[in-house]
Amino acid sequence: MNNINKTDFPAVYPDKLLECCTICPHKCRVNRKQSAAGFCRAGYIPVVSSVMAHHGEEPPISGTRGSGTIFFSHCNMQCDYCQNYQISQKHTGMLYTAPELAHSMLKLQESGVHNINLVSPSIWIPQIIEALALARISGLNIPIIYNTGGYDDPDMIKMLNGIIDIYMPDIRYSSSEMAKKYSHIKNYVEFNRAAISEMYRQAGILKLDKSGIAKKGLIIRLLVMPGDIAGINKTLDFLKNELSVDIHLSIMAQYHPEYNARSIPIISRRISEEEYYKVTDYAEELGFYNGWTQEYSSLSEDEDLFIPDFKNEKVFKYYEDE
Repeated sequence: MNNINKTDFPAVYPDKLLECCTICPHKCRVNRKQSAAGFCRAGYIPVVSSVMAHHGEEPPISGTRGSGTIFFSHCNMQCDYCQNYQISQKHTGMLYTAPELAHSMLKLQESGVHNINLVSPSIWIPQIIEALALARISGLNIPIIYNTGGYDDPDMIKMLNGIIDIYMPDIRYSSSEMAKKYSHIKNYVEFNRAAISEMYRQAGILKLDKSGIAKKGLIIRLLVMPGDIAGINKTLDFLKNELSVDIHLSIMAQYHPEYNARSIPIISRRISEEEYYKVTDYAEELGFYNGWTQEYSSLSEDEDLFIPDFKNEKVFKYYEDE
């Protein structure tokens, strides 16, 4: 693991980057110390919805003891179908200072989790780096996961070199037009592909320990959506041509119409079995062989278990009996 000391990163203190915020592709240039007027409506102190050992991630991430997941509120995307809309758009959660974030990471490590899983971290990078520096000083030594919707500035990803061990981005669209229509953002494909190329340069192919737990590398998540609005086949072409067929893919069938999706005809339904297997078949045809797919039939039967409720302390229904 990399040893991080706060004094090594004078350029990334929150005061420096957040006085004129250009952390993500929106480049809002608002002073987040004084206002929350940017696209994401995020201020200076991070807002966290949940801190938990999560057992529902990909097998090498959750392992046997869970992934130490920190769900950040606010988001730099406004997806009409967002399953996390309670925190991404309604911003529920509590303020966590950098020392409090560091303490949460250390408590998760003490509980035995395999990693620290930062969900929706893109707009909180300076504060996260500060918290990680403090946590490292106090003994944090498990892998750090950057779990993102994929709308990241590649220059900020470069800043994370040597800090993040595992990148777990979405590639949500292969068309920026679709991204603008359903997530209300610009130039998604340009920024997403540049950021993911940098993630791959830093972390490379996923590496597992002897127990099958992820230690370093890249996992790319592909959410199959109705009407092929994601254009995943084109994304798979990009990954094969620009990265490698050796990368690990997580092809997800769990799309469920949430938030505004019920009022938008094309995305107001679950995907069909045919839509899902069309993607997995094409991935296999291109030669991708690492990663995970989901069993469509069993997922359909248990779909409510995968829908988060951030008003519930345990978030996911499959924890309610624990």
